[in-house]
Amino acid sequence: EATCITEMSVMMACWKQNDFNDAPCAEEIRMFYDCVAKAEKERKNQNEDTLSSRRNLPSSKVNKLLRRFPQITRYV
Repeated sequence: EATCITEMSVMMACWKQNDFNDAPCAEEIRMFYDCVAKAEKERKNQNEDTLSSRRNLPSSKVNKLLRRFPQITRYV
């Protein structure tokens, strides 16, 4: 899943308007990095939940994993 697309777009637009100078875009850069850190933390927690449970998974998690890793539909 793509995350932080809006924050990245705002940051790049600010860079373009300011000839790729970081100083005027400090707030946009901070917002993008905050978004990335939050997304990484959520992804890490999600992976730990999935990997740490060695018992039966609920159907919602099974469906989510199957969407994430689809089965091969053709033979080689």
